[in-house]
Amino acid sequence: MIRANPHRISAIARGATALLAAIAAPSFASTSGVVISQVYGGNGNTFASDYVELFNAGANAVSISGWSIQYGSATGTGTFSGNGVTALNGMLQPGQHWLVQLATTTPTPANSAVLPTADATGSTNISASAGKIVLANVPTGLACNGSSVACSAAQLAQIVDLVGYGPTANYAEGSPAPAPSGTTALFRAANGCTDTNNNATDFAAGAPNPRNSSSPLAPCSGSGGTPPPPPSAAPTAAIYQIQGSGATSPYVGQVVTTAGVVTKVNNNGFFMQDPNGDGNPATSDGIFAFTGSQPTVSAGQAVQVTGTVQEFNVGAATNADTAAHTVTELGSISNVAVTGTGHVAPLVLQFPFATQDAMEPYEGMLVTLVGPFTAQQNYFLGRFGEMTLGTGGRLWQPTNVLRPGAQALAMNTDNIRRSIVLDDGSTVQNPNPTPYLAADNTVRAGDTVASITGVIDYGLTTSANTDPGAYKIHPTQPLSFTRANPRTTAADDVGGNLRIGSANIENFFTTLDNGTNLCPPTNTADDCRGANDANEFNRQRTKIVEELVGMNADAVALMELQNNGSTAAGSLVAALNVRLGANVYAVVPFAATGGGTDAIQVGMIYKPARLSLVGAALSDTAAINNRAPMGQTFAALNGERFNLIANHLKSKDCGDSTPGAGDADQGDLQGCFNGTRVRQADELRTFAARVQSNSGVSDTLLVGDFNAYAKEDPVADLTSNGFVDMVGQYLDKPGAATPSYGYSYVFNGTSGRLDQALASNTLSAKVSGVTEWHSNADEPLVIDYNEEFKQPACPTCGPDYSPTSRPTTIAST
Repeated sequence: MIRANPHRISAIARGATALLAAIAAPSFASTSGVVISQVYGGNGNTFASDYVELFNAGANAVSISGWSIQYGSATGTGTFSGNGVTALNGMLQPGQHWLVQLATTTPTPANSAVLPTADATGSTNISASAGKIVLANVPTGLACNGSSVACSAAQLAQIVDLVGYGPTANYAEGSPAPAPSGTTALFRAANGCTDTNNNATDFAAGAPNPRNSSSPLAPCSGSGGTPPPPPSAAPTAAIYQIQGSGATSPYVGQVVTTAGVVTKVNNNGFFMQDPNGDGNPATSDGIFAFTGSQPTVSAGQAVQVTGTVQEFNVGAATNADTAAHTVTELGSISNVAVTGTGHVAPLVLQFPFATQDAMEPYEGMLVTLVGPFTAQQNYFLGRFGEMTLGTGGRLWQPTNVLRPGAQALAMNTDNIRRSIVLDDGSTVQNPNPTPYLAADNTVRAGDTVASITGVIDYGLTTSANTDPGAYKIHPTQPLSFTRANPRTTAADDVGGNLRIGSANIENFFTTLDNGTNLCPPTNTADDCRGANDANEFNRQRTKIVEELVGMNADAVALMELQNNGSTAAGSLVAALNVRLGANVYAVVPFAATGGGTDAIQVGMIYKPARLSLVGAALSDTAAINNRAPMGQTFAALNGERFNLIANHLKSKDCGDSTPGAGDADQGDLQGCFNGTRVRQADELRTFAARVQSNSGVSDTLLVGDFNAYAKEDPVADLTSNGFVDMVGQYLDKPGAATPSYGYSYVFNGTSGRLDQALASNTLSAKVSGVTEWHSNADEPLVIDYNEEFKQPACPTCGPDYSPTSRPTTIAST
């Protein structure tokens, strides 16, 4: 048997038979208003999943619970019940989309992206070029195919909508819709609002743009799928009239016709601006026209557009921050007419403004923002083509500088005022090539750019629609960053006779996270983390080894080793010794009581030629600890002894378990589980006293990932009880002309240190220096060891530069 790939080859049928069947097919004018608005079968090309998109073009909410999506091949004579049937469950509001994810292939860096969150999921493999899609109001497959097995009257009543596509489709409304391809989708005209009962005229191919129930509502001006009135029926309003002088448009919900010059084309719409404006600084002269797919206009064209005025909330409906910053736009576009050419000169503005909200009057406008700007965060550069910029140098996490309270919150507000998100103007995930990278495949936090010309927008700053938003700029001119924060090849010299280091190596697992392996403590696949295959593992280990070589520490505390005894640490040491020579490093034997009950543990490695172990390691398995702290006493060559304690306090993430007493986010910038971290810090002091008593050595160094910034409660608990913040003592410069602070982590556009080095009073005077080697914190996530979505620009990014770990190195005499 030879089996054709349905995404590449369409079965050949007698064209006349298929055409007659399609012409004879009944129409399905949707009485509910719910229609099939988009069809994509290019599984493994632009997106990793096939999908069908539904849309409520009516005026009333519609329950689709108990409905289904059903598929038949273009020339197939089997019943719909013999093909894939995907059940639906939910309620569609007027103007709401609904995304049905179908067959999925494993995405690869070269060909596909994951869909937005689907509202329903099935496994049907639909053709990219020809087929039949039925929206039925029953959950079971239809025992007909509409062609050789005609549908009875009762079965026809169960078909809400039908799309036959490709010239060979033997069942369609009217004539079949044109054939799409592996890289295009079929779109219902007028943003889903057109239903003339002829697939051939109702659908056209375009770049896939899947929309789900969280996408902005785009209600039709009529009901039941009735197309919007023609442009001549819509009142005319200038863009600045539509925008108005307030946060929301006075025309919300109305169909209007407006005119302007196209200033920026994105993949799902375009910005346009009145070239003259009204001279009122309170009213924006620009607006976004949301087309839902790649527009056919280009920058510099004068256009007349008819659409519905809407306020787009970029986040979840319950997100108060984004709800207060909705974006005025035109949706349900029914007409775009090019009337000539035009020119818009960018408005030159000095950034930042007095408040964040002072940017609202420039929403949708072409501007030049004069900086200079400093790159603050590049975490989403590879995923969404976004990077957070700010003015006045590096923006500091407020609780890294100030104790939680009113002053820290005021600093946070000022950070937001000084920030803007650089956006590549595309909704494509994992853009190829990754934007803004320099010739050395990076753009680092701390790098600078003098000014930016582009269009102002507003959007989310993270991948979670419940998180805050920020104003954005979509550049219209190329940007060139200055490497103001160059890479270094090794940690700085800190003097002294010993170098003690600390590094969070972020889930270094020797058990591959391939979906089938099982990991302790639960012995399930859920507890496996880190590399997915051998190639990723080798990349990860190589990067960590090069980082440890660059630190050149005599003892290193490690966080986020797999909790599998000494196996993970031993793998690192073996690779280190291949790199440096036999027996340069050794693993500190783990404590008999183990590393705790989490999937990860702390550990230590050291140089036997520089240090010797005094007694056995201890660990603290108290119930309050997620990962058991580990303490080891070392002796230097001169006989001096000290205790090194590695620890890893509970994460700030609110979603990893249910917050208990005092653990809910208090809105003070300390995140969730602050109460638990304080109790863990209390326990850490108790454990440190036990290590000191057991060894008879008072000199003690606490290092590790505290998941608390320098001025937060857990660190204050320790520094107010006999421990000295050594990073703060050596690296914090609050009184400098441009204040600077130690940092090991860049998150949400600010820098701070979750990784601390705290010395006992007896040891603090013996420390000769402290450094932080920013080999990873300032680098884009896209150049880490993972191979998912890796773009051609970065296959050989340097092994010692990636967000693989967070090192801190200190020295003592």
